[in-house]
Amino acid sequence: MADNCSNWFTINGTNETERILYVNVTCELPIQYAQPMYGYVVPFLLVVTIIANTLIVVVLSKRHMRTPTNAVLMAMALSDMFTLLFPAPWLFYMYTFGNHYKPLSPVGACYAWNIMNEVIPAMFHTASIWLTLALAVQRYIYVCHAPVARTWCTMPRVLKCVALIALLATLHQSTRFVDRVYYPMEIPWEGEESVTVCKPAWAPWVGFVGLDLYFTFYFCFRVVFVHAVPCVSLVVLNVLLFRAMREAQLKREKLFKENRKNECKRLRDSNCTTLMLIVVVTVFLLVEIPLAVVTVLHIISSSVTEILDYSIANALILFTNFFIIVSYPINFAIYCGMSRQFRETFKELFVRGTVVVRTNGGSSRYSLVNGPRTCTNETVL
Repeated sequence: MADNCSNWFTINGTNETERILYVNVTCELPIQYAQPMYGYVVPFLLVVTIIANTLIVVVLSKRHMRTPTNAVLMAMALSDMFTLLFPAPWLFYMYTFGNHYKPLSPVGACYAWNIMNEVIPAMFHTASIWLTLALAVQRYIYVCHAPVARTWCTMPRVLKCVALIALLATLHQSTRFVDRVYYPMEIPWEGEESVTVCKPAWAPWVGFVGLDLYFTFYFCFRVVFVHAVPCVSLVVLNVLLFRAMREAQLKREKLFKENRKNECKRLRDSNCTTLMLIVVVTVFLLVEIPLAVVTVLHIISSSVTEILDYSIANALILFTNFFIIVSYPINFAIYCGMSRQFRETFKELFVRGTVVVRTNGGSSRYSLVNGPRTCTNETVL
């Protein structure tokens, strides 16, 4: 018979009783919260995220938008989109269609559930975290060490950095693709005489390494290099960038009084780009720091002393992951609201009534709705 959680099956023998765990999604997260969030809200967020991030990629891939900063922003958009796209079919099946209570089978489906719902999203999210850090470092170099930027922030170097981040994120999750195995079992379930379920087990090599050692090393690495170091570094870089932006603003006011309009304009555009990226990083930190805290508490509770009620911890993980998903479409709104060039390129591509006016051998974009450019607090990426 199965217990209340419905992912244990008890076999009664003549001399002993054996309890066998099998895969059942209902027991992985608090279902009273998971079903409305993942089943009803996430499908809407998936559509919005795909549309918003696809538009980001299309706009930033235009020839005049191809800059080192935009290359990182494009990689971030793709990482965020794939983080949600891979688990989406399973979230629909389990929560939207209400199949979470059923034992998951066959064995191939159990492997697919684990890889697409846990491993691959973690891989892309790790890449997104490191890309955000790379973006902040790049902007810090541009603002505070401009001469070095000409050497270190070139397009080839930035593309190599993006590729390296993708490789490292994949290597970081590589063992998670093969650390579990699933065996088919037949059990009676809900009046049926026999149904096939998946019995999970750790791969033999994990037992050889040691389960505690393996997961302590894995989660410690994540806490230090995926959560703590990037988040602390981003906070420090945000403070330094904000300070540099304030100093540049004072310098701009001085240049304006001296009627040095060209230098004033360059400083304004630089400041607005910095402000926009500070907002992007701040939104990231707001949703990422709570997940980092929960992960640290989990490590302490599992390896040092038990301090967590895991029914509460699972609910916290559910909510932190959900708010991370909510943040994915926000960058598109930030770019549209704070970047004139992004907005005008978007209008040129998708909105009728936007024309390109060529002046003095260059290109100057005007909108029939908004009129010519004005001196506003907007950025040119």
